[in-house]
Amino acid sequence: MRRRDFIAGVGGVVAWPLAARAQQAKRMIGYLSPGAAVNDVSSVTALRRGLSEGGYIEGLNIEILFHYAEYQFDRLPMLASDLVSRRVAVIVASGGAPALAAKAATSTVPIVFTTGVDPVTIGLVARLDRPGGNITGAGALGDASYAKGIQFLHELLPGASSIAVLTNPANPIDALRTTEVKNAARGLGLQLIALNASNPEEIERAFAIVAQERLGGLFVNTDRVFFGHNDQIVALAARYRVPTVYAFRGAARAGGLMSYASGVEAMRIAATYVARILNGEKPGDLPVQLATRIELAINLKTARALGLPIPRNLLALADEVIE
Repeated sequence: MRRRDFIAGVGGVVAWPLAARAQQAKRMIGYLSPGAAVNDVSSVTALRRGLSEGGYIEGLNIEILFHYAEYQFDRLPMLASDLVSRRVAVIVASGGAPALAAKAATSTVPIVFTTGVDPVTIGLVARLDRPGGNITGAGALGDASYAKGIQFLHELLPGASSIAVLTNPANPIDALRTTEVKNAARGLGLQLIALNASNPEEIERAFAIVAQERLGGLFVNTDRVFFGHNDQIVALAARYRVPTVYAFRGAARAGGLMSYASGVEAMRIAATYVARILNGEKPGDLPVQLATRIELAINLKTARALGLPIPRNLLALADEVIE
């Protein structure tokens, strides 16, 4: 055998195991969301960015298996169990309800969650600094944003004595969010009317009630159903001339009056935790982190259409003012 052929043969022997190991090193991550893929682009982008910061690239050394409940919260337990049966390395739970479903489905597969409510209060973890077990994640300071959102609505409508909150009864986490909003309203001397909606027809009925009862304004909870029907809600707010504050990003850019919400920082933080778990760290040893950035966006065009002057202090606080 010629020496050159021998070297090429050795090279082939060496290269094959390396390629095989690279293929074997590709890990599967499960992603569980109550929403729909079309409305989840920003979160998934943050997930991929956080994973890449930890050295994990989709298609290169990881794959992501996406499970969406399409706003049917009763499907979450089945979807969580399916991810467990597929032996994913980590489950990323996007929201409190998916996290609870994943926790009920497994005590061994690592779970990394994001949630806008206190994870201790809803029973995800026993404590933030050392969550223990197979679960950790990132919170988005939802209670702070809800209280502040109600305060902003009060400043916009100082003469209003009552306001409404749009809440989804199908989401088990929304009851806690509504309680937080009620507490914030009570502290400002406001009566809060909770309006349940989980589909487009019920959303439209809620706006009709706000108009008929002459309620001062509306606060929209950070629910995936409402995010998924953001265009409808913005259009209804304009038609019924209801001053509306949203607890999720993007609403003001779409024509909503005002949004005050955490961005996608929590998902990016969660993704870095996924990378650390894939590298061998235990989820129970990773403290739950809180995403501290909450963004205020105000749409001045919408305010003018409502004949609503925006106080200067709110304009000064705004991260984004849309003309």
